[in-house]
Amino acid sequence: MLLEHGPVTAAQIADALGLGPAAVRRHLDALLTEGQASYRAAPRRGPRGRGRPAKLFLLTSAGRARFEHTYDDLAVAALRFLSERDGEQAVRSFAERQVIDLVDRHRANVVAAADPVARAQALAIALTSAGYAASVEYVGAGAQLCQHHCPVSHVAAEFPQLCEAETAAFADLLGVHVQRLATIARGDAVCTTHVPESRAPRGAPTTVPTIVSQPMSQPMSPPVSHHQTGTTKPDGGVSA
Repeated sequence: MLLEHGPVTAAQIADALGLGPAAVRRHLDALLTEGQASYRAAPRRGPRGRGRPAKLFLLTSAGRARFEHTYDDLAVAALRFLSERDGEQAVRSFAERQVIDLVDRHRANVVAAADPVARAQALAIALTSAGYAASVEYVGAGAQLCQHHCPVSHVAAEFPQLCEAETAAFADLLGVHVQRLATIARGDAVCTTHVPESRAPRGAPTTVPTIVSQPMSQPMSPPVSHHQTGTTKPDGGVSA
């Protein structure tokens, strides 16, 4: 109702849906609390009467976002056009620019951390604020930066340059060689980046190791943690 007929009053919604005014107001209150809807005073017609002026309810941008949209399809079409017209390097340059815009807002906080793992923690906080639901998990001599959501996964599935640019930016921010182990765009459950605990020597390039593609049915194994290390016995077994 709010999408198709807003701004509308609670009384108009009640009449259209055959609900009582109290029930309609409960639904509207929930939408207001969630930030899905807002209201404004209805313009008066005729002399000012008694009581409060009627409220006109309408959707907010967050409320409209809950309905179907084609932003991903539009982004894919735009990148296809850019690739066909100007080549793959143009797509790569676009991806790098997008990542720079994302990370530069948080660069000072991230690079201020004392070591790569602490930097990864600061980066996870920054990524979470941008909608990536990121966290850090400790494994062996380092950590894994996990992004549990990817707002651009549909686009990155066709244009991996987005993931590659993101990984390179992480290496630059963290000051170490990082390796992307898994991505949502490739069908994995989480985007996972291994972050070693040692900082790269001063002046050393923080290039990103190439990931060897594997079939979707054989996900990449994470770096071996201290719980998994051992010594191989002559008979093929492993001792702790």
